Amino acid sequence: MENKKDWFKDRGYLHLTNRIPIRHRSKVLRYVSNPKKIVSHSFSPLILKKLKERKYKSTEDKLGNHRRSHNKYKNGKKESNTKIRPILYATHIDAHVYSYYTKQILEPLYEGILQKDKELNDVITAYRQIKAEDLLSFKNNVHFAKDAFDEIKKRKDCVALTFDITNFFPSLNHQTLKQEWANVLGKKSLPKDHYNVFKSATNFSYIKLDDLRTVNGHFDERRISENKKKSKHAFFESFEDFLRSDVQIYKNQQQSDFQENQKVGIPQGLPISAILANIYLLSFDRQIVEELVKKEGVFYRRYSDDIIVVCKKSQTQYVKEYIMNEINKLELTISEAKTEHFVFQSFQGSIKVFKSIEGKLKANIPLTYLGFEFYGNKTRLKSKNLGSFYREMKQSIKRKSKRAKHQQENLVDENKILFKRKIYRLYSYKGVKKRTLIKGCKKRDFRGNYVKYAYRSAEFMNAPEIKKQLRNHWKILQREIKRHEFENNSKIN
Repeated sequence: MENKKDWFKDRGYLHLTNRIPIRHRSKVLRYVSNPKKIVSHSFSPLILKKLKERKYKSTEDKLGNHRRSHNKYKNGKKESNTKIRPILYATHIDAHVYSYYTKQILEPLYEGILQKDKELNDVITAYRQIKAEDLLSFKNNVHFAKDAFDEIKKRKDCVALTFDITNFFPSLNHQTLKQEWANVLGKKSLPKDHYNVFKSATNFSYIKLDDLRTVNGHFDERRISENKKKSKHAFFESFEDFLRSDVQIYKNQQQSDFQENQKVGIPQGLPISAILANIYLLSFDRQIVEELVKKEGVFYRRYSDDIIVVCKKSQTQYVKEYIMNEINKLELTISEAKTEHFVFQSFQGSIKVFKSIEGKLKANIPLTYLGFEFYGNKTRLKSKNLGSFYREMKQSIKRKSKRAKHQQENLVDENKILFKRKIYRLYSYKGVKKRTLIKGCKKRDFRGNYVKYAYRSAEFMNAPEIKKQLRNHWKILQREIKRHEFENNSKIN
């Protein structure tokens, strides 16, 4: 049986303060479990890292024609469809404080609340370890997507509504969060140690990772190497060294759309962020369960800020308005652009799907949920995710071919086949089996790749069409390898 994740994690990233290895776990435990220590604990600035995700989607060109592109036109100007997701991460000791308060205090109390109400326990799926039916593993997005699709199959003639909360983490009201946090603890107000953790997650400061790139857009590897020789696994030799630097410190300035001059939001990326998001929406989930699930027989699931509802056609408008009104009470907003309406109808033993677009029903546009596309009678991988898999494959081969060429020019070329095997392990059916990898003196389990994920999804969902989507992945992989003229192509089967 899989064990639940430990609160302590030996995080390998560089930050402002030193890394804390696993051998110091007992010492850290004595510190983070002492409320008096946490009351006076001084949290360090976070580091902001921006993750970029290219979006290839339908848009209008200058002439108003619809086409798929990485760019869009807004007010006559060309803009990128790239989505930038800000991730903020804490120093190692701060991360341990957040993790301890999450795993040892908040999560058990939150789970205890959910366990008292089966319907409430069923609807919240994200950021939780929910046992699968075999009691040997935990559920994931494949299970949750199948639950929703099975509900539609059972109802046959029904409506599915999907909602997305706009800027979820950056929009959380601090006073509401504080009160909900206290409610989970069974207190009228937060104890002093919890209040200090709360302040650090709301009134936070941060520095930008790019501001640490001081040498031609790169990190100062020489200084980092010198710090490591002194057993300082950090960007700076000491925190005082950071304070003496000219790196700018920023404060959370996110403003509420509901109240003037009120700061809102928590960082996305902290070990405590996920449980705080669930705690914030606990009253909302309860209300939906009581009014829609129990009284109206509506199927409701929430995966973080993604909501899906399955109901009767006659309930559509009421359900939609009710959810939006309840979200507004928490000073959050449902994205109108991402709110989608699907109608499923039984026809000659199968189920047909229609998407409502501007009041008109268009056939065979699938319901997209948690990485899958559901057509009523079949389930497929989300086409965008499949496209991302192939783009990542091609980019990886291109990078490795450049590295191989560099080795050929400067070193004895003896590792080409080895990293070809790595390509196969990452991007083909040859990486499907679980295996133990040895890197240096360390062993770690390789649990598979996207192909394995797809195969397992196909089996669990009884959807052979998913495997068909990847039937050409080996040919595409071989074609990309040949494009980059590896000398040992003929040696690979």
